[in-house]
Amino acid sequence: MDVFGMHLYNDGLLGLIFKFALNSAVVFILIRLIYYPVHRKKENLFTYFIFNLLIFFLCVLMNSVKLSMGFGFGLFAIFSVIRYRTEQIEVKDMTYLFAVITLAVVNSLASDAISLAEMVFANLMILVLVFLLEKVWVTRHESMRLLVYEKIELIKPANKEQLFADLRDRLGIQPSRVEIGKIDLLRDTAELRVFYFDDEQGHGSFTTGLPDDGD
Repeated sequence: MDVFGMHLYNDGLLGLIFKFALNSAVVFILIRLIYYPVHRKKENLFTYFIFNLLIFFLCVLMNSVKLSMGFGFGLFAIFSVIRYRTEQIEVKDMTYLFAVITLAVVNSLASDAISLAEMVFANLMILVLVFLLEKVWVTRHESMRLLVYEKIELIKPANKEQLFADLRDRLGIQPSRVEIGKIDLLRDTAELRVFYFDDEQGHGSFTTGLPDDGD
């Protein structure tokens, strides 16, 4: 039966439902159960889930007109260069974005040439490797703050202790290391990248994550 020139139903629907269920389950585990408990960034949850969902269905629909796997990874390349100009995105956050895009492309464009076992294995390996890297091998999460610093005399190596003490008093964090960027001698300012470990900060510290509200 056709409606407006389109089939009302075909045998590919069940396969689509299965791919969607597998993709959604894997992304939920990756983002909600692995990423969020470590990084505590609620605003990124929406971005990751919606990116994955949109790319999944876009690839499914485009693949129906016989576009190749290269098309899917062309989309991957396009979305991978996206930068949000309102806020700097950390490298690890971008890596998770690549992961959800990859999962959407792989799961949506899987064809008869790929067995069910191979597709499930690929998804499981992504989850296992991310879990091991995030929870086992990399046991501490180091955050970063970018700021313009006006006490330029404290950036000298000899004044390291005074610099750390000033940053601790003014930002409410315990720095682990500081990298010096551009120095403006006319304005006596310097760009600093201040790194700190989240697990060393108190509840009142100024961190990149949200308060631990038990979500």
